[in-house]
Amino acid sequence: MTMDMSKEIKKAQLSEAVSSKQVEIAAEQYDTLSDEEITKLAKCALQNYAKEYQGELSLLCRSENATFKVATADKQYALRIHRPNYHDKLSIESELAWLAALKLQGIVTPNPIENCAGERVQTLDVSEQEQRHAVLFDWIDGTMPTTDVDPKAYQALGAIMARLHMQSIQWHKPTGFKRLVWNHHNMVGQQGYWGAWSDVAGLSKSDIELIEQVLDIIARQLTYYGKAPDRYGLIHADLRLTNLLMHEEGTRVIDFDDCGLGWFMHDAAAAISFYEHHPLRDEWLKNWLLGYQSVRALTAHDLTILPVMIMQRRIQLLAWVGSHSDTEMAQSLGDDWIYETVRLCREFLDQELMALPQAV
Repeated sequence: MTMDMSKEIKKAQLSEAVSSKQVEIAAEQYDTLSDEEITKLAKCALQNYAKEYQGELSLLCRSENATFKVATADKQYALRIHRPNYHDKLSIESELAWLAALKLQGIVTPNPIENCAGERVQTLDVSEQEQRHAVLFDWIDGTMPTTDVDPKAYQALGAIMARLHMQSIQWHKPTGFKRLVWNHHNMVGQQGYWGAWSDVAGLSKSDIELIEQVLDIIARQLTYYGKAPDRYGLIHADLRLTNLLMHEEGTRVIDFDDCGLGWFMHDAAAAISFYEHHPLRDEWLKNWLLGYQSVRALTAHDLTILPVMIMQRRIQLLAWVGSHSDTEMAQSLGDDWIYETVRLCREFLDQELMALPQAV
């Protein structure tokens, strides 16, 4: 790497850090309302829809937002109650605008339903100081795959992801479009959207130093890779198996809550979220690439940046685990998950050092 290029990389990293500071989100990492309180809020939200959409509410999950199933006499719907301080109303409307655009391309995504006031996104008062946003969607049928699925299923995931990326590159976003910016600092910086990875319990001083070394290499690699329009744009940002529904009529994509501007190859890393250490990882990625490149070709640099994206994603998830330590998902990972993260960082660093020119 030349001295001039090194200066340009440092300049770009500083610019990105400044940009990240401007869009910094001081967000609660998950909703602090009890199940009883969030259910009461969901009932209030449902009352603002026409009678045909009102039915029996059941809480499906509380990961980031709260998702409810609404069962009427003959149909089902999904009601999403957003957690506070993550997305404003314009950002959610922008997500829905992308869903509508994807639908025009024949991609099956959740369809939002307007309430009696003609709103797709309604705002609910929790108290005088606190509000929540809510969206009602049509129900999408399908089976959610798990890591026990045949690795060839990742071909379908790769193919649908390529279609999303192609639409993203060609789509002219509406005026005022606003979503998260997934750059290096917002993913793994100390002021990242999901918190600071260094706050995770169980990391030793040497672990932290190791991860910092890895992050320095990742930052350099990503700056060199760049953000050309065919590499960086609007992405799902969390398209893993749990956000995919397999159906006889085709693959469906759900949960666009984290969608924003990011590297397209980050979506490949997101496909194996939390399981980067799994013995079948390489088989999953091989099939993902087969499916993806059946729709959209990748360059040699796209392929070589993939391990960098995977490592960055794992450290981003480390931050998530730290900021969501009270959640069932984070606790289910166990202490071994932290150990495996450090191991992956050490392997990544060893491989990078081996790739350096050796002294004669």
